[in-house]
Amino acid sequence: MSMSKRRAFLICLGTYLAAGAVALGVGRTVGSLHPVWVAAIADLAATVTVFLFSMAFNNSSLYDPYWSVAPPVIALYWLLASSSPVVVLRVIPLFALVLVWSVRLTGNWARGWRGMEHEDWRYVEFRERFGRLYWPVSFLGIHLFPTIVVFLGCLSLYAVLDAPGRGPGVLDAAAVIVTAAAVWIEATADRQLRRFLAEKSPSGAGPAGRAADRPVFDRGLWSLTRHPNYFGEVLFWWGLYLFALAAAPGFWWAVVGPLTVTALFVFVSVPMMDRRMLARRPGYAEAMSSRSGLVPWFPRERKLEGETAP
Repeated sequence: MSMSKRRAFLICLGTYLAAGAVALGVGRTVGSLHPVWVAAIADLAATVTVFLFSMAFNNSSLYDPYWSVAPPVIALYWLLASSSPVVVLRVIPLFALVLVWSVRLTGNWARGWRGMEHEDWRYVEFRERFGRLYWPVSFLGIHLFPTIVVFLGCLSLYAVLDAPGRGPGVLDAAAVIVTAAAVWIEATADRQLRRFLAEKSPSGAGPAGRAADRPVFDRGLWSLTRHPNYFGEVLFWWGLYLFALAAAPGFWWAVVGPLTVTALFVFVSVPMMDRRMLARRPGYAEAMSSRSGLVPWFPRERKLEGETAP
């Protein structure tokens, strides 16, 4: 690891230690409130802290790990704050899956982040589009909005960790299968994409070559959907919701979490990535016409050049 990248990760680590300390202090201050409100307020305080560091170092990508770091911390607080007996055979696989998801996703971010000189391409576009208004937009759209989405998704965890809960059943098995499958899909999709980017294209352009010189990836999970990694992420939050239903059907309203995550990817993430790929890869239009945008499905037949509809 280069000195600049090592320094960047030390800055990131310091940012999150500071955010954790602020969240802990704020949480203790409002500790008499309901655990959901305590977690929400502390979560907001941590987000504001990360945002201040993002401004100080002029890099909004300092926030990127927050998506995967916050859920295990929130879950641990709710477990410790719970006054109800939990079902161990449900809590253990839930925590294990959340931790595996968190470590893998955070590691995937760390693998791709090149340091303080590197910022997510979406944020670069925001800088160009909003100019002087970039930092208010960054706070609302890049920092606060994802925090709210993730917190809503975490309500499923609260249902499992605070409610007395029913004994393990078929729905628990379904929850484990769905959540584990989601983590596997994300991990496999990311691994397949890394291998593809590391290969040389037919024109001889490696990962550092021009994007337009590389073909559109259509192997493995990427042959079934244009965004298998996004699908895995959405499926993960639905898996957590199944855990909530297994523990306490009365918490059905926690469905607001996976619904919000799904809406984020369907209406924001997928369209943004598709627009970027269309601009960078000449063959991507064909991929859009032949492959599903999110949910894996059999590829549609590609119309041959010159073929007309009957």
